[in-house]
Amino acid sequence: MYQATNYNGKLNVSSNKIKELRTKNHLSLSNLSTKLALIGIDISKPSLHKLETGKRILKDYELFGLSHIFEVPVEEILDDFIRELKTDNVL
Repeated sequence: MYQATNYNGKLNVSSNKIKELRTKNHLSLSNLSTKLALIGIDISKPSLHKLETGKRILKDYELFGLSHIFEVPVEEILDDFIRELKTDNVL
């Protein structure tokens, strides 16, 4: 059976940024789910909650969809993770 690994106890590195961007854009989980569905990405409200709490893996096409809806580059969603790697001299 496949077992996902985690980074700092979470299954994705973008959970905090996704919630921050959703809140900044005054979107509920339901609204965000609907906007994603309109571009062909099916993420339910409970799954979005799991993304924001780091309890669900973020797929690459979902990351792109979120960047499109929030009108930010993918790198901005990954910004905290990238900054941490640079701080730790990994990059």
